[in-house]
Amino acid sequence: MNPLLSPFDTAPFSKIKNEHFKPAFLQAMDDARAEINAITANTEPPSFKNTIETLEFSGQQLDRISSVFFNLNSAETNEEIQKIAQEVSPLLSEFGNDITLNEELFKRIKAVYEQKDALNLSVEQKTLLDKRYKSFSRNGANLSEDKKKRLREIDAESSKLKLQFGENILAETNKYQMHLTNEADLDGLPDGSKEAAAQMATSKGKEAGWMITLDYPSYIPFMKYAKNRELRKELSMAFGSKGFHGDELDNQKNILKIAKLRHERANLLGYKTHAHFVLEERMAETPEKVHEFLNELLEKAKPAAEREFKQLEDFAKELDGIDRLEKWDGSYYSEKLKQKLFSLDDEQLKPYFKLENVIDGVFKVADKLFGLQFEEVSDIDKYHEEVKTFKVYDAEKNFVSLFYADFHPRAGKRGGAWMTSFKSQWKKDGENIRPHISNVCNFTPSTESKPSLLTFNEVTTLFHEFGHGLHGMLANTTYPSLSGTSVYWDFVELPSQVMENWCYEKEALELFAKHYETGEIIPMELVQKIKESATFQEGMQTLRQLSFGLLDMSWHGADPTNITDVKAYETKAFADTNLYPETPETCMSTAFAHIFQGGYSSGYYSYKWAEVLDADAFAYFKEKGIFNKEVANKFKEHVLTKGGTEKPMVLYRRFRGAEPKVEALLERAGLIKKAG
Repeated sequence: MNPLLSPFDTAPFSKIKNEHFKPAFLQAMDDARAEINAITANTEPPSFKNTIETLEFSGQQLDRISSVFFNLNSAETNEEIQKIAQEVSPLLSEFGNDITLNEELFKRIKAVYEQKDALNLSVEQKTLLDKRYKSFSRNGANLSEDKKKRLREIDAESSKLKLQFGENILAETNKYQMHLTNEADLDGLPDGSKEAAAQMATSKGKEAGWMITLDYPSYIPFMKYAKNRELRKELSMAFGSKGFHGDELDNQKNILKIAKLRHERANLLGYKTHAHFVLEERMAETPEKVHEFLNELLEKAKPAAEREFKQLEDFAKELDGIDRLEKWDGSYYSEKLKQKLFSLDDEQLKPYFKLENVIDGVFKVADKLFGLQFEEVSDIDKYHEEVKTFKVYDAEKNFVSLFYADFHPRAGKRGGAWMTSFKSQWKKDGENIRPHISNVCNFTPSTESKPSLLTFNEVTTLFHEFGHGLHGMLANTTYPSLSGTSVYWDFVELPSQVMENWCYEKEALELFAKHYETGEIIPMELVQKIKESATFQEGMQTLRQLSFGLLDMSWHGADPTNITDVKAYETKAFADTNLYPETPETCMSTAFAHIFQGGYSSGYYSYKWAEVLDADAFAYFKEKGIFNKEVANKFKEHVLTKGGTEKPMVLYRRFRGAEPKVEALLERAGLIKKAG
């Protein structure tokens, strides 16, 4: 019996074998098609209930199988799973098109949509109807037959290209190894990083020495602390040239194809560019607004960034006689300068951030704000022994959610950090079906002599992903497609980014920042230094984020048909944000997974957009107290539980009482002085 085709609540990982996936996908697609056929064959006049609602709850088995499979493909993949992904992705894309291009189904949806004002629908029902109608019209339901056919071809090809893009990056990351046998090459590296590098060498079958890889927990400490400039250069070049070697793992052709297909698709649907198409369903609404927003921040941040870069250049020259600061010098000298200015470095902080304590801390913050309790359980099936599982309850001991947490790098796991779900939340037949949420990260693992001790950056990452997690866990909507993080893309980062603020507050740090050996709470002067250093090089950081947003908009906000040289095009897009000398051997675009593999095309600006929301939201907490119940309840009620049931700005205004102000972000970043 195929475990994926039996009804299941928690994902039955231990029972699933790779050969179960494809038959399960094929069967679930057939079942979902039968459900769609039942809607179109219904002889009763189309109504919200027999068309929109029935469609919403169709294909649930397929959704569950997809979430299990694609989450595994990100967190615990292997060649066989990747091969299945290449086979089923075009089938799923075709299946999606079968639905959105189903004329009989669209007729019924259109009939309901055209009488929506007379139907006495709730706000959530109106949103669902609007979303459903648009999901068809934005996927070609109003097109002629020949254009529909072309749309299907574009979607099938795009889904394959995106997968190939991601697989190439993973293969490049896994392929590169810097094996060092001379201990002097590790000068400057903290003991914990050295030990991890020695363990890595052993795990890769080396009898001696140290291994540095392109995985963040290995790459970042080396770039930050290693004195050997030539080795930093080698590592930086390897990292910056992923997918840019003109070999079988090269992504340049993939990018050009993806960008051109997206543009052609937008044109088919009547939009000027891919960005115009995407932004219609975002808070920002138009490419013009995004450019205006990015350029306003650029104008404010650039002078500060240039000052900071000059300070860094002067410092590197004075310290080591460096005549020209290069990309591989940035992290190293920034860390040294930060230590000089604030007498603060990650190594001082790490002992206070043992992973288990930070997890406990984020749970305590969630309890104080939203009354949530997390109970670790061992009876839930998981896909890897490192995964931790928790049952989440509210203050009245009602079950809220299941929570999976997977924190360390592995060969079959893509880099970075993300939140995902194995099951959405919805309400049906009087029952509130609770969600299964997962956080996946790549934090420094424990070594033989030390537990997993996080850098401060990793601490904020954990809080960030947990913020997304809360958005999923506290979801309380009727329809699964409007639940949790199913919101406009430039709103989705608000719950995650706002959570990071608690990492800088004494009241919150005292709950969990305890020395792993002595149990001593983090000293106040260190907390003060964390706060003071929070805006260190904020101009340069802002410029970096803006450069990614502008690169994204240049790929998707103009006609890419005539682009032939990926690197030259990228260099032009970066012209206004460049600080470091150009390196012809590297290319950002060929590994820019957010926009070419993930869902951030025409949406990278949303990180900064959400920072404006989060700075403004946290200013409200600061005003009333960071654990103020009234503000926390408002945030929970109007943001976290509501998902995508209403327009984000409506929800935000309800929480805050006003629209967000960009000044809140600029003040917090130290780019303008506080008023008054």
